[in-house]
Amino acid sequence: MRTLLRMALVLLCLSVPALAQQPFLAAPVWVYNNWSAYDELSDEVPLTEDLAMRELKELLRLRRAGARVDYYVMDAFWYDPDGGYRIWRKDWPGGPDAWLEGCLDNGIKPGLWFGTNSLVHLDAAAAWRDSLTARGDSMALYRGGFLDDFADVLQHWYDRGVRLFKLDFADFDAAAKGDEGRLSLPRLRQRNQNALLAMLAKFRKRNPDAVLVAFNGFVGDVETSRSAVLHSDVRWLNVFDTLYAGDPRPSNVPEMNFWRSVDIYSDRMVRRLDLAGVPLERIDSTGFMIGDTGTNYGRRTAGWRGMGILTMARGGWVNTVHGNLEFLDDDDLRWFAKARALFDELQKNGRAEAFGGFAGDRDPYGYDLATADGAVIVVVNPAQAVQEARLPGAEAAHPGRVLYRDSGFMPVVEGRAVRLGPGQLAVIGTGRYADAQYDLGVGTDIRIPRTITPLPVHFARRKGLVFEGTLTPPEAGDLRIIMRQRTEAGQVMRSVTRANMGEFFTIRASQGGKPVPVEINYDKVVWSGLAWAAGEIRRADFDPHAPLTLTLSSRDRDLDMHLEGHVYAVGY
Repeated sequence: MRTLLRMALVLLCLSVPALAQQPFLAAPVWVYNNWSAYDELSDEVPLTEDLAMRELKELLRLRRAGARVDYYVMDAFWYDPDGGYRIWRKDWPGGPDAWLEGCLDNGIKPGLWFGTNSLVHLDAAAAWRDSLTARGDSMALYRGGFLDDFADVLQHWYDRGVRLFKLDFADFDAAAKGDEGRLSLPRLRQRNQNALLAMLAKFRKRNPDAVLVAFNGFVGDVETSRSAVLHSDVRWLNVFDTLYAGDPRPSNVPEMNFWRSVDIYSDRMVRRLDLAGVPLERIDSTGFMIGDTGTNYGRRTAGWRGMGILTMARGGWVNTVHGNLEFLDDDDLRWFAKARALFDELQKNGRAEAFGGFAGDRDPYGYDLATADGAVIVVVNPAQAVQEARLPGAEAAHPGRVLYRDSGFMPVVEGRAVRLGPGQLAVIGTGRYADAQYDLGVGTDIRIPRTITPLPVHFARRKGLVFEGTLTPPEAGDLRIIMRQRTEAGQVMRSVTRANMGEFFTIRASQGGKPVPVEINYDKVVWSGLAWAAGEIRRADFDPHAPLTLTLSSRDRDLDMHLEGHVYAVGY
């Protein structure tokens, strides 16, 4: 009987349209997730009850500042390894009760992370063992007892008050032991996907107020150089509220400020999902992480205002903030509440659309959040050049106003265009939003040069992945050096290492055999790898009348690659 019921549910799930155009949510929601306040994968900061309850207090402080909070998600490793997702980790003496009650008593809906059918710091429960793969690290979804038990797990936590379910690390290549080689990979994936689709459709029907968000495994490849979503994967929109666009990481676009490159990664992946047919409101950019752990490269709050603006401007209806809220002071929270109120209104009353170039290529790009009486336009110039960006819908009769910008270069709005400095983000208000009441100020921790001029420098290979060039310094300005690692075919290539990238990729300068200091911002341990380096030399640190030697190097072992170098004179 259970097998027949599952087959019927599969047929029901497959009979719905391939792409659900309207979100399940009636309106945008605002979510806090405590990942990056702790990190037990790329760091050693544990999830503790004290940490979780501290962040709940910080959520209430954020709410007092005027920002609505709908959900608090407890991310990975809340469970005991032997408990089959039913038992809380043992180092919380009271289990989840204080956290669940604290959320519910304050009108905040709890959420939980699950590793779908992958065993992530988790042992297989007895009911799952006939679904295990030969490797023993995941379970088939189409056979055995795992899927039915997992459905019971989700319902168990729903009945405890949990209303948001984050499903991560789905493994659709999982073959039950004995099925290896019996099923083709496409058929295996189809059977696993159909089984999970059917189960989640049943869960949603029973619990229509549950919010389901899909992470790794559901959206194909989230590397910047490849497609972010497989065509068939949009079927997940029939059961999930949002698909995520990849954890924050530096893009393949070099920027003097490391965090702007991270912004561009999220923009690029959102655009890939958008072009694959996923509506912007159904995309979770996962772009907002503050904290001091390895998962977000120890950023704390560096560049957080621009990061927050972009996260809200991308249009996703599940607006998620990750990390250490205590790192934001009261002024920060008031700013955040003001920005949130603006974008909440725009998400509810308007529609977000991406415009301009493909995020991360040379051309400026951005997001247009338009309503009947005005718009807020967020635009980014990713290039190492001053560029003009065309603004959608901004009529000359209603001139736009700059509501926010990075420090340094002053954006100039003229009619339907804005002029931006290299790597700059700006927010433009038009119509009723071109009013001083919507001003969001200046982001002081990302500084944009007022002028930038390319300089002719040829870099020649000296040995291995060491390239050298010499230039005569320009008459004015500091020097900016950009290095990119490429294959001989020209493809940008990342290096993944546990070393600090400031030691792995190096930019060195010298005059007369003496070193000249180079300021860098990418000197971090980057779990996701890096393909570039950027540095600047202050004019006060070099002799403007003597040749300057620049040396670029990579410790990558693939000597078939080469290093591409560009030098600019920049004026602040």
